[in-house]
Amino acid sequence: MTEDEEKVLKAVAVLVGDVPPERQEAEGHFGNAIIWVRHHLTGGDAESAFKKIVSRMDGDERRVVLGELPSLLDEHNALYIRLSKQVLVMNGNAVLASSDPIRVKVKPRSFMIKGDPVAFYTRLFEDASH
Repeated sequence: MTEDEEKVLKAVAVLVGDVPPERQEAEGHFGNAIIWVRHHLTGGDAESAFKKIVSRMDGDERRVVLGELPSLLDEHNALYIRLSKQVLVMNGNAVLASSDPIRVKVKPRSFMIKGDPVAFYTRLFEDASH
């Protein structure tokens, strides 16, 4: 284990609120502890967390996500974003990262999307940015 689990959990809790996480532990190849924590949010909790994440992104980060939206969506129109764990813990900002990330999956119910998923997520980002 190379980081303070409590610091990471507190940083994530700022985004997701007081939703209790699911927690699993495993042992890595070299005997190191691997801890997997998942927050499953629905309804208002999910909307609030999404708005907090977007509000903690600067304009450049939002533009990157919006520019790459088609490649960030899966076949079920779920949006996947990877955020820097270190930056979130250090200063609370939501910065995109590919290495050692906090993975965020946004999956609205299909009836909410109605039509073009890129347009739907663009509206969500715009609404959350204000």
